[in-house]
Amino acid sequence: MIPYSRHFSAIFAACSIIIATALPAAAQPMHGIAMYGDPALPPDFEHLPHVNPDAPQGGRIVQGEVGSFDSLNPHILRGRTPWQLQYLVYESLMGRSWDEPFTLYGLLAESVETDDARSWVEFTLREEARFSDGSPVTVEDVLWSYETLGTDGHPRYHGAWSRVESAEITGERSIRFTFTEPDRELPLILGLRPILQKAQWEGLNFAESGTSVIPITTAPYVIDRFETGRYLYLNRDPDYWGNDLPFMRGQANLDEIRMEFFGDGNAMFQAFTSGLLNTMRETNANAWNTRYNFPAVQAGEIVKSEIPHERPSGIAGFVMNTRNPLFSDWRVREAMIHAFNFEYVSQVVNDNVDPRITSYFSNSFMAMEPGPATGRVADFLEPFADDLLPGTLEGYTLPSSDGSTANRANMRAASNLLAEAGWEPDNAGILRNSAGEAFRFTLLLRQGSSENLSIADIYTDALKRLGMQVNVTQVDSAQYTERTNAFEFDMTYMVRAMSLSPGMEQMSYWGSEAASIPGSRNWMGVESPAIDAMIARLLNSTEEEDFIAAAQALDRILTAGRFVVPFWFNDRARIAHARELHFPDELPIYGDWIGFQPDVWWWEE
Repeated sequence: MIPYSRHFSAIFAACSIIIATALPAAAQPMHGIAMYGDPALPPDFEHLPHVNPDAPQGGRIVQGEVGSFDSLNPHILRGRTPWQLQYLVYESLMGRSWDEPFTLYGLLAESVETDDARSWVEFTLREEARFSDGSPVTVEDVLWSYETLGTDGHPRYHGAWSRVESAEITGERSIRFTFTEPDRELPLILGLRPILQKAQWEGLNFAESGTSVIPITTAPYVIDRFETGRYLYLNRDPDYWGNDLPFMRGQANLDEIRMEFFGDGNAMFQAFTSGLLNTMRETNANAWNTRYNFPAVQAGEIVKSEIPHERPSGIAGFVMNTRNPLFSDWRVREAMIHAFNFEYVSQVVNDNVDPRITSYFSNSFMAMEPGPATGRVADFLEPFADDLLPGTLEGYTLPSSDGSTANRANMRAASNLLAEAGWEPDNAGILRNSAGEAFRFTLLLRQGSSENLSIADIYTDALKRLGMQVNVTQVDSAQYTERTNAFEFDMTYMVRAMSLSPGMEQMSYWGSEAASIPGSRNWMGVESPAIDAMIARLLNSTEEEDFIAAAQALDRILTAGRFVVPFWFNDRARIAHARELHFPDELPIYGDWIGFQPDVWWWEE
């Protein structure tokens, strides 16, 4: 496996050669497209590097999920859909190789074509591409899918579609999208849009949620049977059109994928120990070390596998909604971080095994460097210097404690920060502002998230010692989705994963426009011209130094913004599974991520 830093430098070197060419080559159809430079695999590649091309087909995987579902359409805002459907039941024009930072190869499309400026992109469909009912995939299906998703689909699709100036069918199997302005990432984003069958949705309201429409799609798996909120079974389609495609060789090896749904994590774990499930992904190091010693593990029927990765840490923790005036002051947010006794919580809940998240891009070369900003990072931030929070330019480090339950030094610091922000305890010890209003808020959690509840119990005890009145509320998955989509929470648990090629998703995570769009991922409600500018630099950089500097500058702004009380991250995946389930020896740089389990796993007695 090639370390990402060397791989990334090679890509940028290739890109620099292209940019330096005096006369840019005319656009021509290609078998793949990369964010920078050329795809790593040649046009005649036989399979992806992180698969077993000779994997046998057969068997099944049975996975558990906490929560419920009431919809089979993962592309709209309404309803709750099993998250796996988006990736297992639908295909796009291009498929992603998870052993490269951001590279796509032809899937439904046999080729992709774009100009050097990436002001347009054209895809040519494979003649053999078919839906599960045997009907051909047409350019009319592609055009309808893009228009529908971009207007009636989930808000995550709207941003890219708004940057498409025109879409035109240019041939029997080709379609071209012209952009409002050049955009390096947009050809790849469009290449990953799911393709739906136009005929299936004629006369129906695409935006309506429900389970009455069983999707007709092009993917290797089709929905076999389900019971709303309880289980959903997918079967491998024996007539899948792409069985002989090099990109799919070694993928979709399992005959059946089952998803069983449970009210909480404990019930799901019991289902695993009893044999109802045959795989379990464990995110808690303490549980991994202590709970996985039941008879099936001791007998070797269940195998414990650890899968390392080379991804940034991302951010995970309790996010503060700055739409609530309570959290609009950075000093209050800093006090909330000081009150979180990471060393103690990590020891109690996590065995102090997994490393702390120190910034949004920690664990990668995109992470902000210690100390003051220098070089290009400082240059990029300088125009916004007057509006940046303390620590952005000077450097910011999360507070640490001595690990004792008292956490006295940090609690004193928290009290001082709150006092500076106008919050003082009254005679009864209740924290109040100058108007006499109590410091009161609700920490919203999803029902069944037992680990987060344990963390919240320790954390809120500390907050109450500061005089805060905190109510921890658990709601079911449906209410949780509705409330977070509408930003109706004060504080909640948030996870934002980061890729090795951050791009347009950053606008949804913390772009200013997304702050007011229901269903966006900007839960913190931040609106910052500096953040928007750094994301724009990420998207438009053509030099390695600019890209890295933009990422490090963005990391500084977000971390010093004190929007999240960070937890820890898993630098490896921990998966317990039936010994008959196997995965390739060659791991992708993304590790256990989208496209890994069950995609490249197989069953072998």
